[in-house]
Order: sequence, then C-alpha cells, then structure tokens
Amino acid sequence: RHDEEAVIDQGRTSNVVNIHYEKEELEGHRTLYVGVRMPLVRQSHRHHRAHSQKHRKREREKDAVPSEQGYHYTPSQRVQFILGTEEDEQHVPHDLFTELDEICVKEGEDAEWKETARWLKFEEDVEDGGERWSKPYVATLSLHSLFELRSCIINGTVLLDVHATSIEDIADLILAQQEPSPEFDERTRAKVREVLLKKHHHQNERKRNNLLPIVRSFADVSKKQDLHLLEKPAQTLTPHPSPTTAEAKNGVTPETSAMDLSKAELHFMKKIPSGAEASNVLVGELDFLHQPLVAFVRLTPAVLLSGMTEVPIPTRFLFVLLGPGGKAHQYHEIGRSMATTMTDEVFHDVAYKAKDRADLVAGIDEFLDQVTVLPPGEWDPSIRIEPPKNVPSQEKRKMPGALDESSSHSKPEKHSGPELERTGRLFGGLVLDVKRKAPWFWSDFRDGLSLQCLASFLFLYCACMSPVITFGGLLGEATHGHISAMESLLGASMTGVVYSLFAGQPLTILGSTGPVLVFEKILYKFCKEYMLSYLSLRTCIGLWTAFFCVVLVATDASCLVCYITRFTEEAFASLICIIFIYEALEKLSHLRETFPVHMHSKLDLLTIYYCKCEPPAHPSNETLRFWRSNGVNVSGITWGNLTVTECRSLHGEFQGPACGRNGPYAPNVLFWCCILFFSTFVLSSLLKKFKTSRYFPTRVRSTVSDFAVFLTIVIMVLIDLGIGIPSPKLHVPHVFKPTRDDRGWLINPIGPNPWWTVLAALIPALLCTILIFMDQQITAVIVNRKEHRLKKGCGYHLDLFMVAVMLGVCSVMGLPWFVAATVLSITHVNSLKVESDCSAPGEQPKFLGIREQRVTGLMIFVLMGCSVFFTSVLKFIPMPVLYGVFLYMGVSSLRGIQFFDRLKLFWMPAKHQPDFIYLRHVPLRKVHLFTLIQLLCLVLLWAIKASRAAIIFPMMV
Repeated sequence: RHDEEAVIDQGRTSNVVNIHYEKEELEGHRTLYVGVRMPLVRQSHRHHRAHSQKHRKREREKDAVPSEQGYHYTPSQRVQFILGTEEDEQHVPHDLFTELDEICVKEGEDAEWKETARWLKFEEDVEDGGERWSKPYVATLSLHSLFELRSCIINGTVLLDVHATSIEDIADLILAQQEPSPEFDERTRAKVREVLLKKHHHQNERKRNNLLPIVRSFADVSKKQDLHLLEKPAQTLTPHPSPTTAEAKNGVTPETSAMDLSKAELHFMKKIPSGAEASNVLVGELDFLHQPLVAFVRLTPAVLLSGMTEVPIPTRFLFVLLGPGGKAHQYHEIGRSMATTMTDEVFHDVAYKAKDRADLVAGIDEFLDQVTVLPPGEWDPSIRIEPPKNVPSQEKRKMPGALDESSSHSKPEKHSGPELERTGRLFGGLVLDVKRKAPWFWSDFRDGLSLQCLASFLFLYCACMSPVITFGGLLGEATHGHISAMESLLGASMTGVVYSLFAGQPLTILGSTGPVLVFEKILYKFCKEYMLSYLSLRTCIGLWTAFFCVVLVATDASCLVCYITRFTEEAFASLICIIFIYEALEKLSHLRETFPVHMHSKLDLLTIYYCKCEPPAHPSNETLRFWRSNGVNVSGITWGNLTVTECRSLHGEFQGPACGRNGPYAPNVLFWCCILFFSTFVLSSLLKKFKTSRYFPTRVRSTVSDFAVFLTIVIMVLIDLGIGIPSPKLHVPHVFKPTRDDRGWLINPIGPNPWWTVLAALIPALLCTILIFMDQQITAVIVNRKEHRLKKGCGYHLDLFMVAVMLGVCSVMGLPWFVAATVLSITHVNSLKVESDCSAPGEQPKFLGIREQRVTGLMIFVLMGCSVFFTSVLKFIPMPVLYGVFLYMGVSSLRGIQFFDRLKLFWMPAKHQPDFIYLRHVPLRKVHLFTLIQLLCLVLLWAIKASRAAIIFPMMV
C-alpha cells in the first residue's frame, strides 16, 4: 500500500531555503496557520516513492528553480509554519535520548561500535581513559561542522516514516537508496551492511559488578515507558530470539542479541522522562570506502532495536555517516553537531513533523540563525561550560513575530488578574474568589501528600512555635497577664487552622506582628490611666475592625492591591527580613543579662570566688509591702541556703565576687548559647545547599535539603543534651486555662465600661483596620508574585474576609490578633518550591513552580494547639537554636530581593558586576539613584517602627 511506504527524498538540492510555491499548491493545502503565510510541503511526497532517477532529477530541478508567482520565506517562518501544523498520533514529539556511537574499520582488524557521547539535556562524553562519563556540559560546536551537517542533509539520503522491525531492515533500506557506481559495488555494499550490523559496545557494560537482575530492570523500564510501545510486534522483547545470518557471522549469540535489560544503568534510567525515545547517531571511517555515505532515518513507529542503545527505549531517529579513512575527527564533530541539534527544542520538534528534506534543512538553518559564534583566540574550545541554572525558554522561536517583539523593552511589572478586577457588585470579588478556589479545594489536600510538605511542616512548626510563645510572653508583660502565652497559643492554633482550611491563599502563614504588639501596649496603658476595662474595650475595637474589614471586602477594596509596585514590596519585605535578623541577634545579646559572664576573672582565685543570697540592706517600699502581704519573716529565713530562684522570689540580694548585676555568674552558658546560635544558622544553610552537592544520589541530596532545618534542630538538641550545659529552653504552658483567674474565654464588649466606649472604639478601630489591611495584603502580594507561578491563583478578597472573621472571634474570646506574617509566609513558599532533579552533582535544579496545598499550614496549627499535651518533648529545644532558625529565615528570605542585589553594585567595579537584565537597559547612575531612594525610604520606615509612632507604620508603608 502506498500509505505504508517510506517517504524517500533522494534529491541533492543546492538551495533549499529560498523555495517558491505554485498557486495550486497553496490552494490544495489543508492547514491554515494564522499569522504566517507559509505553505505546507507537497502532499505527494507523503505517500509516494520516487520511481526512477529521471523522476528524481525532475523533482530536484523543480525545487531548485524558483517560481515567479511564489513568495520568499525565512527559515524561521518556515519552521514556525511546520510547528503549527496539525499533529497526528505518530508525529507527536517525545523527549529524546541521543547516543553517539563511533567505529573505525581497517583491513584485517576486528571492530565494533563504541559509545562515545550521550545527550539527555546536555552533552556527556566518555573520558579519554574510557572508565567513566564526564560531567554534563553545554555542547560547543564548530561552525564548520554545522555547515557540513547541513550539506550532509542536503546531499545524503533522507528516509521519513520508515516502518522497520530491526537494524537489518533499516540497513537494507539505506543501502537500497545508494546509486550503484564503480566505487560502490555489491562487494562494498555488503561490507557496509556488515559494519552497520556490528555489535554496539556501551560504556555501562564495564560496570557488571553493579548489575541488577533482568526482572527488576524490566520492571523499572515498565514504569518509564508507555505500555503500548512494548505491545507492538516490532518491539516485542523475546528472551531467546533466533539469530540472523549476520549475527551468526559476527559471532553474536542469541543471549547477547536479545535486549539484556540488566545492562542498563538503572540510575541513569530514572533521569530519562517517561515515554522518551532514542536518537542514534552512527559515525565512522571505513578504509574501503571512497565516498561518504550519509542517511537520516525517521522510524514510524519507534522501534526497540536490540543492543543499539545504552538504555532500553525505542529508537525514533538514526543518523548514519560513514566515510573514507583519515577524517575521524571531522566525522566525530559532524556527529556531535547532529546530536546537539536533536536536543535543541525547536529542531527536535521539526524533526518529528518534517515532511521532506527541505523541512529538515530549514530547521538547521533556523538553528544556525540562533547560533552565537565565539572568535578564535579569545576563548578555549576545550573548556567545558557548566549547565546554566535556568535554561531560557525557546517558545519565542516557535511563535510568529515573537523574536521581533523580544527586542523591545518590557513594560513595568504590575499586579493584575481576574482576582484584582473590580466587579461593581456587593461582595462580588468574594463570590468570584470562592468560585475560583472551589474546584481546587480537594487537590489542595492531595497535593500536600508529599515528603517535601512533611519537611516544610516540621521546619515551620518549630519556626512558628517560638514567636507565638515569645509574642505571648511579651504581651503578658505588657498587659499584666490579661493576654499571655496560653492565649497566644490558642489564638494562633485556632486562626491558623480555620485560615488554612478556607483561605484563598493557604500558603500565607498567620502570625504576630510588631505593630500589633505596639497597639496592644498603647491600648493597655490608655485603659489603665482612665480606669477602663482593657479586655472589654479591646473587644469593641476588634469587632469594629472586623466590621470595617468586611466592608472593605464588600466594596472590592482589595483591588487597590494592583497599585502596590515592586518598590513597595521590596521595601516592606526587606524591612521585615531585617527585623527578623535584628531581633535574632538582639535576643542572643539579651542572654548576657540572664547568664552574666565573669569578665577579667583570675584563674588562681577560682577557689575563693562565691555568690550568696542576703536580705536587702535597704529594702524598697515595694519589697516591704511584698513581705507584709505574704507574711514573710525576714529574720527567720536562712538566706545563705536559698537557691537563685528562691532568693529572687523573696526579693533578696546577691553578694560576693562571683555575683553579677542580676545574680551569680553563669559559667559557659552564654558562650554555649552563641555556639548553638551560629551553628544552627551555618548548618541549616549548608544542608539546604546540599541538593547541589557532589556527594550521594539525587534522592538523598533532595531529602536532606528538604529536611535541612528540621535535621539541624534535631542535631543541635542532641548535641546540647550530650554536652549538658544548662542552656535556656523553650517554655510551653502545660495547663489549658486562662492565664489570669479573673477572666474567662468569653469577654463582654461593654463590661464595666461606660456605654459610650462602644462608639469611641470606632477611632482606634479605623487605625487598626489600616494596619491589618496593609499587613495582610502586602504579604499576599509578595507570596503571589508572578515568578512563584502559583497555578491555583490567589484570593485577596477571601483572605481578608477570613482574617476579619477570625479577628472578631479572637476579640470576643480575649485572644491576640493574628495577620499574615511576611517572613514566615516567604519561608513557607520557598520551602515548597518544586524543582527538577539535578541530572548531575553540582548542576543547579530548574524551578518548576510551587507546591500549592493546605496540608502544611493545617498540620502546623493543629499540632500547635496540641502542644500543651506534649510539653515534655518541646522543653528540650534550646532557645538559641530557635534564634538561629530566625536568623536563617531572615537571611534566606533576603535572597531574590532585587534591592539587595542593587545595593551590592555600589562597591562592585563595572567589569565585575553581574549581567542583570536591567543593567542592559538602564544607566548605572539611575540604578544607583533608584536604590538610594529606596534605601532612604527603608531607613525612614525603620526609624518610625523604632519610635513611639510605631503604630502608624502601616500607613507609612
């Protein structure tokens, strides 16, 4: 049947790029590709074989002579047209594994095909010693070899859509297209066929000590390949096939001719994408040949050729180049050029969809248009270029007009999308947010079932527990215990669980913020001065704030987020990161007050140093009142036998040469805390970078990197227990009840206060609304950045609504208010980045997106609520370790903030500056001016936050 015959293009067209087409060819075309006036190649070549040399010559002349009625098209336009044609089942592009095999046949010497290089993403070569593979590197080609490859495609044999079942069939088809000549007689033809059927020796065959059984290897292949590939007759794997005549002649036994899957590198197979196909490049020099033999073959369907490829995947393409002796290096470079072009994303697709030789040549010409040439003498070609961290997208080469548009400057980034469009209806934005998020609700839980999410949960649980308890402690000091650690723990758990379940962007982590603490301090001081009930007035303010936030949701006020630029984002994010770093160092320095160090002590006097408790010589009025109210008999107490805690509780004083200002010197504790603090930071950073290490397999490196912070905390806890120095530990409330006995879990909004306080609460509620709105929405903007690729979208209106609801509930229950915590949210997003596996140690993984789910946040806050019941475990965690985690979170969150990259440019000579895209289009002085303005704004924000006016901080943002 005609439609089963291979498309054979035997012509030797000298000019295949500037082709012109007849009017009837255009009219008879089936496909119209909008935007490019490009004809499809003649359909007659698709199903008919050329029948004579005279017919071939006529076809060559027709292609070579341009038509006066045709048009001129560039290779790029033709490639875009080819890629825009309809796909059938047999021409859908697959991932390709390319292998380069070489042979050298000399008279009287036996030879075999030897694997010398392979391509998955980048080139890997068999090192000169022949014992190992090189590191993957970016292939560098000579321009001359690319032009020779182009000549090979033009002048060689091109067989498209060949149906073959073995290498013997392919060899016969290739040789059948070679024109008989005195230099290529039947004897030479037989020798060439014998060479094509020679055994292939692969690099992994040396590693027989690490081979796995054939059953396990075949099971692994079944996971990687589509089952229909193995069901086809041409690809059936038989354990003992009958040997062919050629195999018997070459001494190939049935066992070696069968696909011995146990020889495949199992580790390398895991890196080959599912459904991948092979492209085999065979080059070599034969001393009996007088003219080159070139053939490009595309098999349809792909065929699993026994022993041809290093890994057991079906072969789709073969490129054969055999020539006279003495030009082995030239053939090698042409083979590398062919293999490299097959790994190019655009030519790869062209090769699958090409309908004749002209399409392939257009693909090579388009590839040459994109090639960058490095002049000789200015660069050493032997240098292997490391694979880039991020491979640039090639979509612009596939789309009409995209290359021209890429030269123009991009427009300034602006937050946009359907979630930021004003609906004009009451609660219209909230309703649309719910409709957008509802289809993804169950997948938000399914996507969380991964090892990476478990690692993120363990890390962030420890990271969230400390600030919640610390914030509760500070709030307890500021409000005299009205709201303390227990209320903070319950409030964080409750709001976190509800927000994780129903929020529009569950990757945002709720936490306590500095401005909220400042507001609480000012409010408590005001109530104390005017003899008002703090909790009742706070409940009124909270309910009004929740109401105002609901009004903002109803009026689609969150649409104003679109006006928040990167300038504001970076200033806010930088400030929060700096606050985390500053507070981590500040908390460490405060340990010196709790654990003072005996400076300038004399080692010879250690035996006589002492510090004992004594009654105060001149007790204060407060101390006297304390003694009277508690019935303390000062004279009846043996002060010298009291412990440090007992002495402090009775308001005693410490006397002696080993006493500090607030108590006895604590040997070793402060320095041990410093060691724990900096060791936690350094070890977390090192383990996080372990993914790009050169040691251990990819799975091990990825797991260690994901669990970096959790492993660090475990290691530091074990070391602290082993050393035995009494470092300060995390304190968790162990009884579930309000901190003060004079309050319950429900607060009356009026209580003992006058009725007018309900209306007066409107004024501070407005300020509090601005504070919460800005804190929540700026964090949401940072989390929802375009570069994070959040596919499930975000819900600004739904997020604010959930915060408003929980704000009202927490106010009625007398719990702290929680809003989006910027650094915790950024850290959460960074811990859930989905990256490609490194194909080799040292190679940077490619960012694929974010693992969007609700499980991590839900587990964090559920476990936080249960923390009261397993305080025996948490009490072993040293506080300096958690301070080190804070430092790591602050420093790691700074990465990727452009502001800090621009700050470094001030001290960097121009020739050493990184190749940032904005430095190509913006003068350096303007970049510095922009950075200085941003720095001044950041300093101003810091000054406001550190002053008594800290409550207006969100308005200044």
